[in-house]
Amino acid sequence: MAASPVAPRFMSTAATAANAGSQAVVAQAPNRPAVWSEHQQNKAIAMTGARFEQTDFDLQPNPLSAQELIAQVPVRMVSARRVACDGGGGALGHPKVYINLDRGEPQPCGYCGLRFQQEHHHH
Repeated sequence: MAASPVAPRFMSTAATAANAGSQAVVAQAPNRPAVWSEHQQNKAIAMTGARFEQTDFDLQPNPLSAQELIAQVPVRMVSARRVACDGGGGALGHPKVYINLDRGEPQPCGYCGLRFQQEHHHH
């Protein structure tokens, strides 16, 4: 008996074969074009390979960058030297942390990024 030819398990479509050489330009987030960490890969590089071969990125969720959103929140001015931050969401917040404001410049919360600054008192 002659060996029968083995059919390929998956066939590439003409559209996939035509676009194999081109790489789509994908921003990190709609409000952030570049990476925000030196250890983070660019989204266009990270989303390559067989897993993303036939993925239409226009149809995928693309959330806004949290770093850019929290930067738009104004600095909270307080009169005390220390402030407690718990994320402000009750059970949806984060563990309570105390932030020392003696430096005279805005100090961010390590969990949520909210910034606090002590008001200057004139004597």
